[in-house]
Amino acid sequence: TDTEGANNMTEENSNWQDQLDALNAQVTKQGSAVRQLKKDGADAEAIAEAVKMLQELKIEAEGLTKKYVKDDGFDRKAFDDLILRKMFVIPSFEIHGGVKGLFDLGPPACALKAAMVDAWRKHFVLTESMLEMECTNLTPEVVLKTSGHVDRFTDLMVKDIETGECFRADKLLEDAIDDLLEKNPTMPIEEQDDHLRIQRQADAFTPEELDQLLKKYDCKGPSGQSYSPSFPFNLMFKTSIGPEGTSVGYLRPETAQGLFVNFRRLLDANSGKMPFAAAQIGLGFRNEIAPRSGLLRVREFCMAEIEHFVNPQDKSHPSFPGLANKELVLFGRDDQLGSGKTKTMAVGDAVKEGLINNETLAYFMARTQLYMERIGMDPVRLRFRQHLATEMAHYASDCWDLEIKSSYGWVECVGHADRACYDLDVHSKATKTPMLATQKLDAPKEIEIAKLKFDRKMLGKVFKKDQRVVSAALETLAEDWADFEPIATALETEGKTVVDGFEVTKDMLTWTKSKKKVHEIKFTPSVIEPSFGMGRILYSLLEHSFYQRDGDEQRNVMRFNPQVAPQKCAVLPISSSTEMNLVVDEIAADLMDSDISTRVDKSTASLGRRYARADEIGVPFAVTVDFDTLKDGSVTMRERDSTIQIRLPKDDVTTLIFQFVHRKITWEQATKKYPVVTVAEEEGDDKAEKPTGPTKIVNTGRGKFHRPV
Repeated sequence: TDTEGANNMTEENSNWQDQLDALNAQVTKQGSAVRQLKKDGADAEAIAEAVKMLQELKIEAEGLTKKYVKDDGFDRKAFDDLILRKMFVIPSFEIHGGVKGLFDLGPPACALKAAMVDAWRKHFVLTESMLEMECTNLTPEVVLKTSGHVDRFTDLMVKDIETGECFRADKLLEDAIDDLLEKNPTMPIEEQDDHLRIQRQADAFTPEELDQLLKKYDCKGPSGQSYSPSFPFNLMFKTSIGPEGTSVGYLRPETAQGLFVNFRRLLDANSGKMPFAAAQIGLGFRNEIAPRSGLLRVREFCMAEIEHFVNPQDKSHPSFPGLANKELVLFGRDDQLGSGKTKTMAVGDAVKEGLINNETLAYFMARTQLYMERIGMDPVRLRFRQHLATEMAHYASDCWDLEIKSSYGWVECVGHADRACYDLDVHSKATKTPMLATQKLDAPKEIEIAKLKFDRKMLGKVFKKDQRVVSAALETLAEDWADFEPIATALETEGKTVVDGFEVTKDMLTWTKSKKKVHEIKFTPSVIEPSFGMGRILYSLLEHSFYQRDGDEQRNVMRFNPQVAPQKCAVLPISSSTEMNLVVDEIAADLMDSDISTRVDKSTASLGRRYARADEIGVPFAVTVDFDTLKDGSVTMRERDSTIQIRLPKDDVTTLIFQFVHRKITWEQATKKYPVVTVAEEEGDDKAEKPTGPTKIVNTGRGKFHRPV
C-alpha cells in the first residue's frame, strides 16, 4: 500500500542517515588521531597509515553522501551572478586584475553589514552594559610575541631564487606528485602508493625533509631554477612603526589583544566591579597563503569580539536563568567521536550534565543563537560544535564553535572559548604588571598562606638585578598555599624548581605554612571569549536569504528581514506625472527623516520589473503611488515574500515601516488592520494571494482591485 511504501522509504532514509552519521563520526575520530600523532612526533610510517585510513573513511562518506543526500536546490550560478551584478561583493582592484583574498563590499552589502553590526552592538554591548573600545590595528611586535602569535602563525615557504616569488612548500610537493602520477598512468600500484603516502604527509615534514623531497621530485620555480631552502612564513602582515624602521609591528590578526592589555583601565572604568565584559568591533588581518571560498577565507576581515572577565572560581551568570530553557543544536565531542549525531537540548540541561563547562559560556552561546535568529539566519542550519581535545589549546577549559551551513558545508563563524587566565597571565608576566581583580567578602575568611624568608645575599649573587623579580614572583605564589605547595614540594624533593624562567634552589629561602584572615580576595580573572567573524556571517546570511520564486528561475529574491535589509522600503510611482512624483518625494522624504533607508524608482520600467529589482536587493516593502492616491491620499504597500498588498493612507506609511523595522508589528497583523488588495504585477506574478471573505471589484487607474466588501 501507499502507507507501507512511505513507511519503508522513511525507514530506508533513517538507515542511511544513521550510516552516514556513524561514518562522519569515524572520520572525526580518525582525524583527531592523526593530529595527535603529528603532535606527539610519531614516525612517518605511523602517520602515513593513519592518514591513509582517514582518506578511505572520507571517500566512503562522500560516496554515501552522493548516493543519498539530495541536492538542496541552491543555484550557485544564479546566486553568484546576483551578488556580482547587484554589487553586493566585488573583487578589489578588479580593473587591475584583482588580488586574491581581497574583496570590496558594494552599496547593498555595505548597508547590510552596517545593519548587522548595529544589531550586534544593541544585542550585546547595550543590553549587557559592556565597555566598548576601538583599539589600533597596528600592534608592536612585543605584544604579539607575548601572546604567542609571532611564533605560532607560520607555514613553510620557499622562494624562486631568481624572481623572489614565494610559494607554500607543502602545496608544491603535493602538486608535483599529482603531476607525476598524471604523466605516468601505467606506474605500478605499489610505486603510486609510495608517492601518495608522501603526499598525504606533506604538511607534517620538517623544513629539511621538505627540501630533500622538493629536490627528489625535481621541483623548479617559474624561472627554471631550484627553490630556496624552506623557511617559516608568518601569516601576520609585518611592518615598521616610525621612519627609522627599527620598531617592528604587525597588522593585528585579532582584536582581542587590545582589550587584554587595557584590562586594568577597563576594570577601573567599571569601578572595580567584577564580572564585566569589554567588546570591540574592528578589522583583523591575516596574510592567507591560499585564500579561497569567497568571503570565507580572506586577508582582511571584520571581527566583533567580547572578552568577559570572570572569577575563575565562580563562572555563574546572573542572567543565565532567563535563558536556561533556550534550546540549541549541540554537537559534543563524544557525539562527534561516537554516534555522529547532534542533540537538541536546553542550555540549562547542558550545563547540569556537564556538556557545557559553565553558565557564562552557555549564556553567550544562547545569546549568539538569538542574535543569529534576530538578523534572519535560518535556525535549521545552525549548530554548536564542541572542540575535540586535540583541537583545544592547553590552557582552554571548553570551546564551542557556532557553525552555519552554507553551500560550502558547515562553516565556523563564531568561536566561544573559555580561555581561563592565560591571556592576562602572559601579559602580566611579560610586563611585570599585575592583572588582578579584587572581590570583597561578605564575611572575613581564613586562608592558608606561606610565610617566606629569603637569603638576600644569595639571591643577589645568583640573580643580580633580577633578584626582586624572583622574590616578587615567589611572594605572589605564597599568598595562597595551594599555589605555593607545588614549589615547596619540588624544593623539598629535588632541591630546585623553576619560577617564571628562573631556577630557584632550596638554600635561597625558607618557608612555613600559616593561616591568615582576609576581607577580600585577589585573583587573575578568567576570560570567556565569544569571537564573531562578521564577514563569514555576512556571506552566510546572503546564502540563507537567497531564493527563487516558484516557477520562475529568473526572479531572484533576497529574504532579508526588515531590521537588517539594506533598504527598508521602495517608493514607486505608477506613472511619471509631476503630481505623482511630488507625492513619491514627499513619502520618501518622510521615511528618510525617520532614518529609514528608502529606494525611489521613478524609471519607466513596468511596475512588475521595478518590484523585481527591489526584490533582488532584499527590499522588504514597496509603496506604490497611483491615481487613487491623488484622489484620496491612499497608497498600496506590498510585502516582498508573500507579494500580498494592503491599502493604507500615505500618512501611515512611515509609522508602519518604522514598526516593522523595530519588530513592533508583523505583516500578518498589518493585513488585519488594513484592507488587503490583489493586483497583478505585470511580470507574470498574477498568483498573489486572494483576500478571504466577500469582495467587490473596484476599477482604478492601476487596474482592477479586489477589496473587502
